[in-house]
Amino acid sequence: MNKGKNNSIKVFTIILLLCFVQAVSAQGRLRLPGIIGTNMVLQRNVPIVVWGWASPAEQVVVAFKGKKYTGVAGKDSAWKITLDVSAAGGPYNMSVATKDTSIQLRNILIGDVWLCSGQSNMEFGIQTEKNGEQAISEAKDSLVHFFFVPWKTALSPQSDIATTTNLLNGKWLVCSPDVLRANWAWHGFSAVGYYFARAIRAAQGVPLGMIGSYKGGTPAQAWISEEGLKKEPALVRHAERHNKLLADYDVQQEKYSTQQSAYLAAQKEWDKTKSGFKPQAPAPPDGGFGAPFNLYNGMIAPLKNYALRGVLWYQGESNGDRLEDALEYKTLFPALIRDWRTQWAQKELPFLYVQLTSYRDTATVPSQGLWPWVRYAQQSALALPNTGMAVIYDVGDAKDIHPKNKQDVGVRLSLLARKIVYKEKIIANGPQLLSYDVKGDKVILHFDQHDLLLKASASTGYSGFGIAGDDKVFHWATATVKDNTILLSASAVKHPVAVRFNWADSPPAILYNKEGLPATPFRTDNWDAK
Repeated sequence: MNKGKNNSIKVFTIILLLCFVQAVSAQGRLRLPGIIGTNMVLQRNVPIVVWGWASPAEQVVVAFKGKKYTGVAGKDSAWKITLDVSAAGGPYNMSVATKDTSIQLRNILIGDVWLCSGQSNMEFGIQTEKNGEQAISEAKDSLVHFFFVPWKTALSPQSDIATTTNLLNGKWLVCSPDVLRANWAWHGFSAVGYYFARAIRAAQGVPLGMIGSYKGGTPAQAWISEEGLKKEPALVRHAERHNKLLADYDVQQEKYSTQQSAYLAAQKEWDKTKSGFKPQAPAPPDGGFGAPFNLYNGMIAPLKNYALRGVLWYQGESNGDRLEDALEYKTLFPALIRDWRTQWAQKELPFLYVQLTSYRDTATVPSQGLWPWVRYAQQSALALPNTGMAVIYDVGDAKDIHPKNKQDVGVRLSLLARKIVYKEKIIANGPQLLSYDVKGDKVILHFDQHDLLLKASASTGYSGFGIAGDDKVFHWATATVKDNTILLSASAVKHPVAVRFNWADSPPAILYNKEGLPATPFRTDNWDAK
């Protein structure tokens, strides 16, 4: 009995030693992060950072474009080497080596790198987009490369992205019809991201690297760092939730194992009969994809050494389900922008984003719904430098939160990039309100553009406009347009004091410029939300 017990202890000890040796060996082996690899696109006109892990104190040599750069791994095995600034070009090869290991990287381009992030409407793949099949068949531009960051949550910032069983996820891929038709990401790369890349390639001709780090159904607080959020006292509730997840993690992990086993068994039975309610997976102990900081930690933090030209962001739906959340977005969203700029050490990193589209029933009164408050928060973020907002309520679907027209969205983002980032002299936005005057029972609106195009709504006239008096009750207004002004009036409002335009979950598309871009929703009042 004792002899058998002693043998068991010896065997267990040997296994532990083997595991330890393997762990030390893995730590000492030269390794690159997932974002650095063959087919990658590096950012032009800025110092290029290459980093990874090797044995402590081991010298690492990077050879690139005829030059060699050296660095030494620290006690934590991490090393970082900065390469010279390079103009757009390629393809190039790169060698990363230690005295006994060498990694060869091929087909490297230097151009502009854009990070696409947000929730499901950014995640929405090119394969299921309205014009996707034609776009895929024509996708033969080998100077566009894609990288999809595998989903990962974490309670603390990670140094590398997640590994994945899908061989195409977490790898740099060269644009082609076969790649875009393949089974990776969610029905292929982001349709918004692809159409943006196609438009920028046509306008600028520079190689593009498109990184997709997105996850459907996720709120903005999951994408911000703990450090960035704590700079805003008004957002403390999210930090408190994170701290509770940390404190309860061990207990919840133990419960989760049992719950997960029961769920898998129930799912197996349900798959046989398809009767009754479908089993729901238990919440993971770290809070999952919607918990504060989790997606920043798992899917953004590992990228922050990788230089970017800018960010494309499409998110907000998950912060518009409650009035409290919609109003908080006015603080949360700018905090996220500032945080990412801090993380990338780029004070004015271009941040271009999509305002929420239309969804739910058409408005019955001139001011209603929750999403207008999210749109207002998004518009307010334009106060930050180097930001741009694509207005898209005219290409939404009142019955589908995932409208299939993503081509117009990508193109409108590309217009913003061409104007703000690439300094082209073009019109990139629809009309925006400059000022207004009240004259008797009428309101005169002044816009920043001439040649306004006003289209009548089929049901209630020019129903996008509402005016209110001191009672703060908005009534539909009729509108007439002349050059860059619009005259509003409503028989029920004798002394107007405020105007709201397209203040609804699903607003009508009635006001455009001659370029076909819709006017930005607005309000002239500062009244509290109801």
